[in-house]
Amino acid sequence: MNQKTLKIIFLSYLLVVLAGAIALMLPFAHHGKLAFIDALFTATSATCVTGLIVKITPESFSIFGQAILVLLMQIGGVGYMSIVSLFYLFMRKSLNIHEKNLAKESLNYANHDIPIFLRKVFLFTFIIELAGTLILALRFSTHMSIPQALWQGFFHSVAAFNNAGFSLFRDNLMGYQTDATILLTIGALIILGGLGYLVLVELHAKLMHQRFMLSAHTKITLVGTVLLLLSGTLLLGAIEWNNPNFFGHLSLEHRFLNSFFLSVNFRTSGFNSLDLSQLSDTSLFCSTIFMMIGGGAGSTAGGIKITTVAVLIIATLHTIKISNQPPHAFKRTISAEVIHRSSAIIFVASFIVILATVVLVQTQHSAFLPTLFEVVSAFCTVGVSVGNGDVLSLSQTFDLVGKSLVIALMLIGRMGIFAVGFLIVGKEKIKHVQYPEGRIIL
Repeated sequence: MNQKTLKIIFLSYLLVVLAGAIALMLPFAHHGKLAFIDALFTATSATCVTGLIVKITPESFSIFGQAILVLLMQIGGVGYMSIVSLFYLFMRKSLNIHEKNLAKESLNYANHDIPIFLRKVFLFTFIIELAGTLILALRFSTHMSIPQALWQGFFHSVAAFNNAGFSLFRDNLMGYQTDATILLTIGALIILGGLGYLVLVELHAKLMHQRFMLSAHTKITLVGTVLLLLSGTLLLGAIEWNNPNFFGHLSLEHRFLNSFFLSVNFRTSGFNSLDLSQLSDTSLFCSTIFMMIGGGAGSTAGGIKITTVAVLIIATLHTIKISNQPPHAFKRTISAEVIHRSSAIIFVASFIVILATVVLVQTQHSAFLPTLFEVVSAFCTVGVSVGNGDVLSLSQTFDLVGKSLVIALMLIGRMGIFAVGFLIVGKEKIKHVQYPEGRIIL
């Protein structure tokens, strides 16, 4: 990891966010009054593919403003440096080592064939978003004009695949809570975006070549995704099954449908088909755990990542069993460096969430659990919220200090704990001294 490379990526994200905020401030980009802090918050939420809103998207932004949001979500999902790198490739210019490193860090990809990988990333993104657009547009066309249906389908397809959670409906997807086509299509787009580009590329290679071996990363991500989706669906469904303000009005099949959709979005995206303010405290707390885990590394999803949690669980079980073998998964050894990094990520992430929650509770005078829910949602770039009493997020009730803190959380969450920490602390100089081992009782 190169500190200079990370600085360029971080500054590029800040530049994109600032440019997006300025574009949204243009008179023809929004309707009515728009404070700069709200434009900056919206641009950050879109670029960091979060989905928290302090302005009602279809009412506050024109078609031009909505197009800006689509562009920001696409840039944030794929990565600014990846788009720049692909532009170079289309111009038939080869990438130098520095440019390849920028693209690798942006996509969290370590191999050397970055030009081929980049082409596949954009090809898969185009195909998946196009398929999502067509399916959603066909469904929307049953009750709106063709041009409007196409725009709605395109906007929601981009938002879903990039795990952003923005919607052009005032109440998000609450009007489609019994529509299996809409919810399952958007759910599938979210899941595909949350797997990660490396996983998609390897799955494609496996389909094309039966002898291709999936990496341990891909296997852990796939197994973890399935387990989290199933456990989330069952847990949240069981807790809220008899909640008259949540599932009470739905039929049996629609309860399962919305439980699944809830599980999908609590991990990676900010869409909602039900009023989340009606969730019980138990569900809100359990949901923060799913949000903290998030999706796959190198994906459009946020969180501390499935592989991070999986590595720490495997290492913990290995330690408890006092095994004479190093920790391993799918017959592949997990290095001590990966375990130490996972522990550091979880510790620092937990510290940031706790600190931010305490600061917001004390400065914004908000309730603890809804604030914790909002903080985790912002930091893990999820985008769900218990709301402000209407359809906006809880962040809409915060003052300048509160909104600024949420903006910082989204930026840190999108860049990644380890990347931001390394950016601030830097790399320790190599030392040729090794101290004797000390006796520490745990």
